[in-house]
Amino acid sequence: MDSTASRRTASGRSSVVESIKGFTFAGVRISKEDLRRRITMPEYLRLAIREAIQKKDVDTVRRHLDMAYAAGAEIPQPAEAPVIVFINSKSGGRHGPQLKARLQELMGEEQVFDLSDVKPHEFVQYGLSCLEKFAALGDSCAKVTRERMRVVAAGGDGTVGWVLGCLGDLKKQGREPVPPTGIIPLGTGNDLSRSFGWGGSFPFNWKSATKSILDKVATGPINHLDSWNLLISMPAGEKLETPHSLKPTEDASLDMELEIDGELPKKLSNYQGVYYNYFSIGMDAQVAYGFHHLRNEKPYLAQGPISNKLIYSGYSCTQGWFFTPCSSDPCLRGLNNILRLYVKKVNSSKWEQISVPSSVRSIVTLNLPSYGGGRNPWGRLKPEYLEKRGFVEAHADDGCIEIFGLKQGWHASMVMVELISAKHIAQASAIRFELRAGEWDEAYMQMDGEPWKQPISKEYSTFIEIKRVPFQSLMVNGKRN
Repeated sequence: MDSTASRRTASGRSSVVESIKGFTFAGVRISKEDLRRRITMPEYLRLAIREAIQKKDVDTVRRHLDMAYAAGAEIPQPAEAPVIVFINSKSGGRHGPQLKARLQELMGEEQVFDLSDVKPHEFVQYGLSCLEKFAALGDSCAKVTRERMRVVAAGGDGTVGWVLGCLGDLKKQGREPVPPTGIIPLGTGNDLSRSFGWGGSFPFNWKSATKSILDKVATGPINHLDSWNLLISMPAGEKLETPHSLKPTEDASLDMELEIDGELPKKLSNYQGVYYNYFSIGMDAQVAYGFHHLRNEKPYLAQGPISNKLIYSGYSCTQGWFFTPCSSDPCLRGLNNILRLYVKKVNSSKWEQISVPSSVRSIVTLNLPSYGGGRNPWGRLKPEYLEKRGFVEAHADDGCIEIFGLKQGWHASMVMVELISAKHIAQASAIRFELRAGEWDEAYMQMDGEPWKQPISKEYSTFIEIKRVPFQSLMVNGKRN
C-alpha cells in the first residue's frame, strides 16, 4: 500500500477511534478552588443577570448595584475570566443533567443556563444588557466582566450554531466585544467541536475533564469562523416546515447582478438563516430527514451518539441511497434534472454557471474541514491540483466555501472513510441554486444537521442563495499544544 493510501486509511481509523474514545485532557490537573475563583462572577452581578432575564427588564435590578457599593461594603472585583455556559441538557443521553449539576458546582449556578429555560437571545437581550447598564452607571467591575466574558455551548452542532447566531446579533447592534465561544460536545457529529480542538464526543472521564475544559475556555487562544447566510425565495402558497435555523423574512432579496431566466410569480415567500458548517441538497438530506422523523416518533431508539449512528446507517440503506429501485430510472436521481448551479468563484465578482455532473445525487457546500463526524470529504489537496482547478487551500475563515458532490451510498462510504475525495465541483464566495420541478415535486435539504422537505414548482423556480456573513464568529481553540 502506498504512503498516501496509508495516511488516508489511518485518518479514517483515527476518526472512528476518536468517536468511540471521546476527547480527554489527560494529565491536566486543575485546582477546583482556583478555577472557581477565576471564572465565577461576583454574586451581585450573577443575581442581577438572572433577575433581568427572569423579569425581561434591566431597569428593575438597580438595587443589586446599590447594595454592592453600599457604604462599608467591600469593593467587588471582576473575575479573571468570567464564563457563561449554555447547556442543552437533553443532549448527551443520560449525561446532560449530570453535566449541568457538575458545571453549577464548578462556578456560580446562575452562570449555567439550561436552554430549555433560558434562550441565548434572552441572555444577549437582558443578561448582557444588565452588565452594559451597570457599566454605563460607572461600575468598573461590570465593565471589565463584560469585556472579559467567554461563553461555552454544551450540546451538538445545532446548539453551538444557535448560540453563535445570537451572539452575532451583538455585532449587528454595535455592542462589542462579542464573547468568544468554547464547546462541550454532546451531539452526534460534533463537527464544529472537532474543528476547534474540543473533540468529537463527550469524554468518558467527564467529571475531571469538565474542569479542564472550563480552564481551557478561560485561557485558550481565539480563532475566527466564517458563517454563511442562506436565503430561500420560493413561490408563495406552498407550506414549508422550516427548521429552527430558518425564519420567514420580508427583508431580503436575491442578488440582482445575476439575471433570472424566466418569469417570477406575483408573490414570493422568503426564508433566511445562517449556517456554520454545511448546507446540502439531495439524498443525504433525505436520509437525515427520515432519521430525524424516526427519532422523534420513537425517541427510545436513540439514547446516545453510538445508537444514533447505527440507526442512521441502517436508515440510509432503506432510502435508495445504496440501491436505486429497479422500477425507477437511475438518472432521475441525479440532481442535474432539477437544479442549476451558479457561483462567484474565488477572487471574482462575476456570477458563472457551473455544470452539475449527472451522477451526483447529493450536493454539499462545506465551510469546515469536518463533516459527518470528523471526515474531510473535500480532502487534503495537493498544490498542483489546487492550481490546476483554480482552488485555494480550504480554511474555516478564508471567505470561501467548498462545493462537492456525492454520487450514491457506495461512493459516499468510500469518501467518508477518506479512501477517496468527493466529486469536486467548485469553490466559491457566493452560490445560487435554482430548482425547478421535473419528475420530482419536492427536494430534501439540510443545514447544519437540520433537515427539511422543500416543495418545488414546475411553473416557477425556487432559488437558494448563499453569501458570507460580513463578520466572523470568535471561537476559543481547545487544542492543547
